[in-house]
Amino acid sequence: GGGVAQVCCSDKKATQHHPPLSVMFKGAGGIESLLKDGHKHFAGLDEAVLKNIEACKGLATITKSSLGPNGMNKLLVNHLDKHFVTSDTGTMVDQLEVQHPAARMAVMACKAQELECGDASNLVVVTIGALLEQAEELLKQGIHAADIVKGYELARERAMKVLGEAIAWTCDDCKDIEKLSKACKTSLSSKQIGYEEIIGPLVAQACAMVMPSNVSKFDADNVRVAKIIGSSMTQSQVVNGMVHVRGAQSVIDKVENAKVAVFGGGIEMSGTESTAKVLIKDAESLKNFTKGEEDKMEEFVKGIAEKGIKCVISGGPVSDVALHYLNTYKIMVLKTASKFELRRMCKTLNCPALVRLDVPRADELGICDSIEVQEIGSTKVTIIRAKDTKISTLLLRGATANVMDEMERAIDDAVNVIKCTTKDGRFVPGAGATEMEMAHQLQTYGKEVVGMDQYAVLKFGEALEEVPKILATNAGINTADMITALYAAHARGEKAAGVDVESTGQVLDATENAILDHYESKACAMKLAIDTALTVLRVNHIIIAKQAGGPKNPAGSPVDDED
Repeated sequence: GGGVAQVCCSDKKATQHHPPLSVMFKGAGGIESLLKDGHKHFAGLDEAVLKNIEACKGLATITKSSLGPNGMNKLLVNHLDKHFVTSDTGTMVDQLEVQHPAARMAVMACKAQELECGDASNLVVVTIGALLEQAEELLKQGIHAADIVKGYELARERAMKVLGEAIAWTCDDCKDIEKLSKACKTSLSSKQIGYEEIIGPLVAQACAMVMPSNVSKFDADNVRVAKIIGSSMTQSQVVNGMVHVRGAQSVIDKVENAKVAVFGGGIEMSGTESTAKVLIKDAESLKNFTKGEEDKMEEFVKGIAEKGIKCVISGGPVSDVALHYLNTYKIMVLKTASKFELRRMCKTLNCPALVRLDVPRADELGICDSIEVQEIGSTKVTIIRAKDTKISTLLLRGATANVMDEMERAIDDAVNVIKCTTKDGRFVPGAGATEMEMAHQLQTYGKEVVGMDQYAVLKFGEALEEVPKILATNAGINTADMITALYAAHARGEKAAGVDVESTGQVLDATENAILDHYESKACAMKLAIDTALTVLRVNHIIIAKQAGGPKNPAGSPVDDED
């Protein structure tokens, strides 16, 4: 009897956690009976494949109107009510909170390109959209997704071979300002047309200043941008050193050939952890109340002065008492609230940031040629120059913050192109010429392919026409006439024939006009785009579990797959 009761008891406990079998087998069969209530399930061509393609095409539609020198800007307002006026695809996909799982794959490919090369992120999204649009037509004609994938893989091999043969120019000296300027010109003009002749040489000069003897170790983070509102872009300049957009805290605003101490925290006496009340009965007690703290601070500042230190940089607040004694001993004081800025200052001065408030040792000091405060357009800036400095700064001027923010993004892309050039100096013709040559070669190759794969190879070639089409559309040129003219030029053997966005439907020689795209960046973008398109085409089921309660994962933050 006891044994039966025990079994009944355990069965009762089990039913508290799991529904009885009668409930589980009740109702519809199939996948509905496998998953918990609240899940979403999409399958087949219409529900899964075509919906995924539609989502990726939607993302491409947003970004493609921003491609090229005549691309339009987007006005984005994020969840914190911050405004962005930009044509930079990297910024767009960062701020757009894309939810669709297939479109998020395109976003991840775009971010991977931004991380790897820093440029050509729009090419990734546009190519994904074009490849899937052409695949959609084939799917609706009844061709199986497996045949399309096979055809696209054949076309990829051929396209990458054609891309490798299209090299038009090689940058063989990464310390030559003129060659670096030529390398980054196209990247700058694609964002800010008209300014590439002004900003291009400045970017090249800034990169050449910090170029190491082993050029492949060039660090893009060593080229900084300081933005000062006022004047025009033509008044921008390069400073060999660090520009801190803030004046000095102290009376002293210039030192030369000085020793510098950098403190990670603030320059102030730390208070006790316990709370205590002090009863002051007379004026003498009031005078002596802070005397101990003042004596301690004076001893500290005196120790600094005796070491020959003429400048102190603080990563936190500087107390009034400390500032008084630092002024007394004629020591310059700089303050920065940004830990990243502090890190760059340490890099410029070649010294560590001290975490203790104590007189630094000789090996913990930095040496500067000069630190001075200048006034540029009613804004005080501190310029730090040091011998063999590892940082150069491009001082950017402009009418509004939005204009300078967009130019900063263009400069960031240009510096990344130079970084890629230090590893691989090969360039292919720009202005859509390389894509057009690949499309032309694939049209010829597609006719030789047998079987159902032929349709996919030819559609792949058509998809590559998207870049010159967009360049023509954004410039207000008739697309059909331009594509016809380009095919005719490439059939004549003019491999560098591209879109002339400044004319009305004329074809130009991209190599002669120095419109060049970095080979490795373009190859990486094409590989990412093709891989993403093939991944989307291989998906025929979408199963979304019921979303868990609690706080959502912040957009863009990594998710632990094991959780």
